[in-house]
Amino acid sequence: MIDKTGLALLCNAEGVIIEILSNPPELEINLETGVLFSRLAAAGSLAKALSFLTEVRSKGTAFDHEINVAISKTHIKTFRFIGGTVNETMLVVGSEDGAIAHQMYEEMMRINNEQTNSLRNLLKEQSRSDSLYNELSYLNNELVAMQREIAKKNAELERLNEEKNHFLGMAAHDLRNPLHTILGFSDFLLEISSDPEQQKFLQIIRDVSQFMAHLVDDLLDVSKIEAGNLRLDYEPVNLASLIRRNVIINRPLAARKQIELIYQLDETLPTALVDSAKLEQVLNNLIGNAIKFSEPNNKVVVSLEQTAEKFLVSVADNGFGIAPEQKSRLFQPFQQGKRGTEGEKSTGLGLAIVKRIVKKHGGEIWFESELGQGTTFFIAIPVQPSDEENYAPYS
Repeated sequence: MIDKTGLALLCNAEGVIIEILSNPPELEINLETGVLFSRLAAAGSLAKALSFLTEVRSKGTAFDHEINVAISKTHIKTFRFIGGTVNETMLVVGSEDGAIAHQMYEEMMRINNEQTNSLRNLLKEQSRSDSLYNELSYLNNELVAMQREIAKKNAELERLNEEKNHFLGMAAHDLRNPLHTILGFSDFLLEISSDPEQQKFLQIIRDVSQFMAHLVDDLLDVSKIEAGNLRLDYEPVNLASLIRRNVIINRPLAARKQIELIYQLDETLPTALVDSAKLEQVLNNLIGNAIKFSEPNNKVVVSLEQTAEKFLVSVADNGFGIAPEQKSRLFQPFQQGKRGTEGEKSTGLGLAIVKRIVKKHGGEIWFESELGQGTTFFIAIPVQPSDEENYAPYS
């Protein structure tokens, strides 16, 4: 009996599969007759598959050829293949276990004369014309050429992306000091000016400068993240205290719109190993957005609890919600959504940065929103850091 833990195929001289002799479901390989055997090979193993078929045709047998087989777009298995000629056909046997491949090959080669004659007749019925073979060879060559061109384009795009990040970082860094100087002088002039008309224009200068300073800070964060330079400084943090502090900091902003900013915290939770500064940046962004998109005389609720192996933080508002067409691109950089309920502007970078910080912690971020009903953002942070490369025990 043939061992059913391996693959067995019958191919014609051109390498086209004409019969599938063994393909048990547990192998998870999607096969059909009439296609080239080389199409089973994963990216990077095409040359190995062609070399294997060439050796079978020229020498009559080929043993222990290791070829990666594409089970799906993301799943690859490594098989050991053995091949031999049977009359005018090629018998191809493969398994993840080399010993099983050898056993299957030896048993398959014992096929009696009647079976051999049957396979010969099948080959005659399924053989392709020379023109079909030439067309398949041409298409195969075209595919290889396209793969090379795609690899070149990807390398070029990666280089351009690195240059873009470098430029963003330099430009943002050079703009930061002048902007903070303007911001500082506008604050000073607002304090000493008693002319209402002057104060009006100075306030405009200060507000615009504040917005530009936030944009520059976000650009610096994005360029650092895109360059792969985001590093977390883990330390034990009382999340309840961290959230309470951020709520208190944001209450003056909420008070300007008569919004009640409250927290619901489980004070008994253990400390979390996180980067407190980065997590504070996440909380400030989410709380600030909730206030920005809430109508006056509403409330924003920040909650903390623990579920299984994660801390769960939520920020809920009663604002106008997120439009369906915006949901799929909400966490993408430079996505300009609606202005706040009082015309507040956004850099379009905050949520993109928030998502990357949460992901760097090994966590998840998602939201639930209905138009006219408000939005709730959720953050799940693991109790034990998953970023082992950057994690060092606090001391």
